[in-house]
Amino acid sequence: MTQTTWKLSGFGDEIDDDPAVQVAVLQALGANHIEVRSAWGVNIVEMDDTQLARLAALFADKEIRVSAIASPIGKVDVGLPVEHEVERLARAVHAARALNSTYIRIFSFYYGEAPPESVRDAVITRMRALADVAEREGVVLLHENEKDIYGDTPDRVLDIIESVGSPALKVAWDSANFVQVGVKPFEEGYAKLRPHLEYLQVKDALAATSAVTPAGEGDGDLQLTVEALRDDGYVGFASLEPHLTGAFGLGGFSGPAAFGVAARAFARVTDKAGVTTA
Repeated sequence: MTQTTWKLSGFGDEIDDDPAVQVAVLQALGANHIEVRSAWGVNIVEMDDTQLARLAALFADKEIRVSAIASPIGKVDVGLPVEHEVERLARAVHAARALNSTYIRIFSFYYGEAPPESVRDAVITRMRALADVAEREGVVLLHENEKDIYGDTPDRVLDIIESVGSPALKVAWDSANFVQVGVKPFEEGYAKLRPHLEYLQVKDALAATSAVTPAGEGDGDLQLTVEALRDDGYVGFASLEPHLTGAFGLGGFSGPAAFGVAARAFARVTDKAGVTTA
Protein backbone atom coordinates (compact mmCIF):
# COMPACT_ATOMS: atom_id res chain seq x y z
CA MET A 1 0.00 0.00 0.00
CA THR A 2 1.27 3.46 -0.87
CA GLN A 3 2.25 5.47 2.19
CA THR A 4 0.06 8.52 2.83
CA THR A 5 1.81 11.58 4.26
CA TRP A 6 0.08 14.71 5.50
CA LYS A 7 1.68 18.02 6.41
CA LEU A 8 1.47 18.60 10.17
CA SER A 9 0.86 22.14 11.39
CA GLY A 10 -0.58 23.82 14.44
CA PHE A 11 -1.86 27.08 15.87
CA GLY A 12 1.30 28.57 17.32
CA ASP A 13 -0.43 30.92 19.72
CA GLU A 14 -2.05 27.98 21.48
CA ILE A 15 1.47 27.23 22.71
CA ASP A 16 2.81 30.63 23.75
CA ASP A 17 2.72 34.32 22.82
CA ASP A 18 6.40 34.16 21.82
CA PRO A 19 6.69 32.89 18.24
CA ALA A 20 10.16 31.48 18.96
CA VAL A 21 8.59 29.20 21.57
CA GLN A 22 5.75 28.38 19.18
CA VAL A 23 8.21 27.22 16.53
CA ALA A 24 10.39 25.27 18.97
CA VAL A 25 7.48 23.27 20.35
CA LEU A 26 5.95 22.56 16.94
CA GLN A 27 9.25 21.36 15.55
CA ALA A 28 9.86 19.19 18.63
CA LEU A 29 6.52 17.53 17.88
CA GLY A 30 7.52 16.84 14.28
CA ALA A 31 5.74 19.70 12.51
CA ASN A 32 7.35 21.61 9.66
CA HIS A 33 4.53 24.16 9.39
CA ILE A 34 2.80 26.68 11.63
CA GLU A 35 -0.65 28.25 11.43
CA VAL A 36 -0.40 31.91 12.42
CA ARG A 37 -3.22 33.53 14.38
CA SER A 38 -1.23 35.82 16.67
CA ALA A 39 2.26 36.44 18.02
CA TRP A 40 3.46 38.66 20.86
CA GLY A 41 -0.23 38.98 21.74
CA VAL A 42 -1.01 40.73 18.43
CA ASN A 43 -3.58 39.29 16.04
CA ILE A 44 -2.31 38.59 12.55
CA VAL A 45 -4.58 41.20 10.91
CA GLU A 46 -3.30 43.86 13.34
CA MET A 47 0.41 43.30 12.74
CA ASP A 48 2.44 46.05 11.13
CA ASP A 49 5.09 45.48 8.49
CA THR A 50 7.89 45.38 11.06
CA GLN A 51 6.18 42.63 13.03
CA LEU A 52 5.42 40.65 9.89
CA ALA A 53 9.05 40.97 8.79
CA ARG A 54 10.23 39.74 12.20
CA LEU A 55 7.97 36.72 11.91
CA ALA A 56 9.07 35.98 8.36
CA ALA A 57 12.74 36.19 9.38
CA LEU A 58 12.19 33.87 12.34
CA PHE A 59 10.38 31.30 10.22
CA ALA A 60 13.06 31.44 7.53
CA ASP A 61 15.83 31.06 10.12
CA LYS A 62 14.12 28.05 11.74
CA GLU A 63 13.09 26.56 8.38
CA ILE A 64 9.41 26.38 9.20
CA ARG A 65 6.69 27.31 6.72
CA VAL A 66 3.25 28.85 7.21
CA SER A 67 0.33 26.54 6.45
CA ALA A 68 -2.34 29.22 6.80
CA ILE A 69 -3.19 32.66 8.11
CA ALA A 70 -5.73 32.00 10.89
CA SER A 71 -7.60 35.25 10.49
CA PRO A 72 -10.69 36.39 12.43
CA ILE A 73 -12.42 37.51 9.22
CA GLY A 74 -16.14 36.81 9.41
CA LYS A 75 -16.14 36.37 13.18
CA VAL A 76 -18.25 39.51 13.51
CA ASP A 77 -21.94 40.33 13.39
CA VAL A 78 -23.54 39.99 9.98
CA GLY A 79 -25.13 43.42 10.46
CA LEU A 80 -21.82 45.19 9.89
CA PRO A 81 -21.32 46.67 6.42
CA VAL A 82 -19.89 44.40 3.73
CA GLU A 83 -16.84 46.65 3.50
CA HIS A 84 -15.89 46.02 7.14
CA GLU A 85 -14.57 42.52 6.55
CA VAL A 86 -13.46 43.20 2.99
CA GLU A 87 -11.07 45.80 4.39
CA ARG A 88 -9.83 43.44 7.11
CA LEU A 89 -9.33 40.68 4.54
CA ALA A 90 -6.97 42.98 2.68
CA ARG A 91 -4.77 43.00 5.79
CA ALA A 92 -4.94 39.21 6.00
CA VAL A 93 -3.90 38.98 2.35
CA HIS A 94 -0.99 41.30 3.09
CA ALA A 95 0.06 39.02 5.94
CA ALA A 96 -0.26 35.95 3.74
CA ARG A 97 2.04 37.51 1.17
CA ALA A 98 4.57 38.53 3.82
CA LEU A 99 4.61 35.01 5.26
CA ASN A 100 4.42 33.17 1.93
CA SER A 101 1.09 31.42 2.52
CA THR A 102 -1.82 30.81 0.16
CA TYR A 103 -4.51 29.89 2.70
CA ILE A 104 -6.54 32.28 4.88
CA ARG A 105 -9.02 30.91 7.39
CA ILE A 106 -12.34 32.78 7.63
CA PHE A 107 -15.83 32.47 9.17
CA SER A 108 -19.41 33.17 8.06
CA PHE A 109 -20.70 35.72 10.56
CA TYR A 110 -22.54 35.77 13.86
CA TYR A 111 -26.25 36.55 13.74
CA GLY A 112 -27.44 36.47 17.36
CA GLU A 113 -30.95 35.24 18.10
CA ALA A 114 -32.30 35.73 14.58
CA PRO A 115 -33.44 32.66 12.62
CA PRO A 116 -30.54 31.53 10.37
CA GLU A 117 -32.68 31.75 7.24
CA SER A 118 -33.30 35.43 7.91
CA VAL A 119 -29.61 36.28 7.48
CA ARG A 120 -28.78 33.86 4.68
CA ASP A 121 -28.78 36.39 1.85
CA ALA A 122 -26.67 38.83 3.87
CA VAL A 123 -24.17 36.07 4.63
CA ILE A 124 -23.92 34.94 1.00
CA THR A 125 -23.44 38.55 -0.15
CA ARG A 126 -20.56 39.01 2.29
CA MET A 127 -18.95 35.67 1.51
CA ARG A 128 -19.14 36.44 -2.21
CA ALA A 129 -17.44 39.78 -1.62
CA LEU A 130 -14.66 38.06 0.33
CA ALA A 131 -14.26 35.43 -2.39
CA ASP A 132 -13.99 38.18 -5.00
CA VAL A 133 -11.01 39.60 -3.09
CA ALA A 134 -9.43 36.16 -2.79
CA GLU A 135 -9.83 35.44 -6.50
CA ARG A 136 -8.29 38.77 -7.40
CA GLU A 137 -5.38 38.36 -4.98
CA GLY A 138 -4.63 34.69 -5.69
CA VAL A 139 -5.35 33.30 -2.22
CA VAL A 140 -7.72 30.58 -1.02
CA LEU A 141 -10.21 31.19 1.78
CA LEU A 142 -10.86 28.31 4.17
CA HIS A 143 -14.27 28.48 5.81
CA GLU A 144 -14.19 27.06 9.34
CA ASN A 145 -17.46 25.68 10.76
CA GLU A 146 -17.30 27.67 14.01
CA LYS A 147 -20.28 27.28 16.33
CA ASP A 148 -22.84 30.12 16.38
CA ILE A 149 -21.93 31.45 12.93
CA TYR A 150 -24.21 30.90 9.92
CA GLY A 151 -22.03 28.09 8.57
CA ASP A 152 -21.94 25.93 11.69
CA THR A 153 -23.79 22.90 10.28
CA PRO A 154 -22.87 20.81 7.23
CA ASP A 155 -25.97 21.88 5.29
CA ARG A 156 -25.29 25.58 5.79
CA VAL A 157 -21.59 25.20 5.04
CA LEU A 158 -22.53 23.48 1.79
CA ASP A 159 -25.05 26.22 1.04
CA ILE A 160 -22.32 28.84 1.38
CA ILE A 161 -19.79 26.99 -0.75
CA GLU A 162 -22.23 26.12 -3.52
CA SER A 163 -23.99 29.50 -3.54
CA VAL A 164 -20.76 31.48 -3.73
CA GLY A 165 -19.35 29.01 -6.23
CA SER A 166 -15.78 30.26 -6.10
CA PRO A 167 -12.57 28.26 -6.56
CA ALA A 168 -11.14 30.58 -3.91
CA LEU A 169 -13.54 29.41 -1.18
CA LYS A 170 -13.00 25.96 0.35
CA VAL A 171 -13.79 24.06 3.56
CA ALA A 172 -11.65 23.83 6.68
CA TRP A 173 -13.11 20.83 8.54
CA ASP A 174 -13.33 21.03 12.34
CA SER A 175 -14.89 17.94 13.94
CA ALA A 176 -15.09 19.44 17.44
CA ASN A 177 -17.07 22.45 16.29
CA PHE A 178 -19.60 20.20 14.58
CA VAL A 179 -20.01 18.15 17.75
CA GLN A 180 -20.64 21.32 19.73
CA VAL A 181 -23.68 22.18 17.58
CA GLY A 182 -25.18 18.71 17.84
CA VAL A 183 -23.86 17.26 14.58
CA LYS A 184 -22.42 13.78 14.10
CA PRO A 185 -19.52 14.95 11.94
CA PHE A 186 -18.72 11.94 9.79
CA GLU A 187 -22.26 10.61 9.44
CA GLU A 188 -23.93 13.94 8.74
CA GLY A 189 -21.23 15.99 7.09
CA TYR A 190 -18.37 14.14 5.47
CA ALA A 191 -20.00 13.01 2.22
CA LYS A 192 -21.57 16.44 1.68
CA LEU A 193 -18.43 18.45 2.30
CA ARG A 194 -15.62 16.17 1.13
CA PRO A 195 -15.65 17.56 -2.44
CA HIS A 196 -14.81 20.98 -0.97
CA LEU A 197 -12.63 19.89 1.97
CA GLU A 198 -9.22 21.53 1.61
CA TYR A 199 -7.81 21.66 5.15
CA LEU A 200 -8.16 19.62 8.35
CA GLN A 201 -8.23 21.32 11.75
CA VAL A 202 -7.61 18.86 14.55
CA LYS A 203 -9.58 18.86 17.76
CA ASP A 204 -12.31 16.69 19.24
CA ALA A 205 -15.23 17.23 21.64
CA LEU A 206 -17.74 15.37 23.79
CA ALA A 207 -21.35 15.55 22.64
CA ALA A 208 -22.74 15.40 26.18
CA THR A 209 -20.84 18.40 27.54
CA SER A 210 -19.28 20.14 24.50
CA ALA A 211 -15.93 19.87 26.30
CA VAL A 212 -12.97 19.83 23.92
CA THR A 213 -10.77 16.72 24.05
CA PRO A 214 -7.63 15.47 22.30
CA ALA A 215 -8.19 13.84 18.91
CA GLY A 216 -9.87 10.46 19.13
CA GLU A 217 -11.09 10.95 22.69
CA GLY A 218 -14.41 12.61 21.89
CA ASP A 219 -17.40 12.16 19.62
CA GLY A 220 -15.95 13.86 16.54
CA ASP A 221 -15.39 10.69 14.52
CA LEU A 222 -11.72 11.60 14.05
CA GLN A 223 -10.63 8.04 13.31
CA LEU A 224 -13.32 7.54 10.68
CA THR A 225 -12.59 10.93 9.17
CA VAL A 226 -8.84 10.39 8.95
CA GLU A 227 -9.30 6.96 7.40
CA ALA A 228 -11.82 8.26 4.88
CA LEU A 229 -9.53 11.13 3.93
CA ARG A 230 -6.68 8.65 3.52
CA ASP A 231 -8.82 6.52 1.22
CA ASP A 232 -9.94 9.59 -0.73
CA GLY A 233 -6.35 10.56 -1.44
CA TYR A 234 -6.15 13.61 0.82
CA VAL A 235 -2.57 14.87 1.11
CA GLY A 236 -3.06 18.31 2.64
CA PHE A 237 -2.54 19.90 6.03
CA ALA A 238 -3.58 18.65 9.45
CA SER A 239 -3.43 21.59 11.83
CA LEU A 240 -3.55 21.08 15.59
CA GLU A 241 -5.93 23.48 17.36
CA PRO A 242 -6.29 21.75 20.74
CA HIS A 243 -8.17 24.31 22.91
CA LEU A 244 -7.33 22.12 25.90
CA THR A 245 -6.80 24.85 28.51
CA GLY A 246 -9.39 27.36 27.38
CA ALA A 247 -11.33 28.91 24.51
CA PHE A 248 -12.42 32.49 23.94
CA GLY A 249 -13.82 34.74 21.26
CA LEU A 250 -10.86 34.87 18.92
CA GLY A 251 -9.28 31.52 19.67
CA GLY A 252 -8.05 29.24 22.41
CA PHE A 253 -5.03 28.23 24.45
CA SER A 254 -3.36 24.99 25.48
CA GLY A 255 0.23 25.71 26.55
CA PRO A 256 3.25 23.60 25.55
CA ALA A 257 2.44 20.55 27.70
CA ALA A 258 -1.21 20.24 26.68
CA PHE A 259 -0.29 20.94 23.07
CA GLY A 260 2.04 17.96 23.27
CA VAL A 261 -0.80 15.83 24.66
CA ALA A 262 -2.92 16.86 21.67
CA ALA A 263 -0.16 16.10 19.18
CA ARG A 264 0.46 12.64 20.63
CA ALA A 265 -3.26 11.86 20.63
CA PHE A 266 -3.50 12.78 16.94
CA ALA A 267 -0.41 10.68 16.24
CA ARG A 268 -2.23 7.67 17.70
CA VAL A 269 -5.12 8.32 15.29
CA THR A 270 -2.89 8.72 12.25
CA ASP A 271 -0.70 5.75 13.22
CA LYS A 272 -3.78 3.52 13.40
CA ALA A 273 -4.87 4.80 10.00
CA GLY A 274 -1.44 4.26 8.47
CA VAL A 275 -0.98 7.99 7.80
CA THR A 276 2.34 9.68 8.49
CA THR A 277 2.73 13.38 9.27
CA ALA A 278 5.69 15.62 8.65
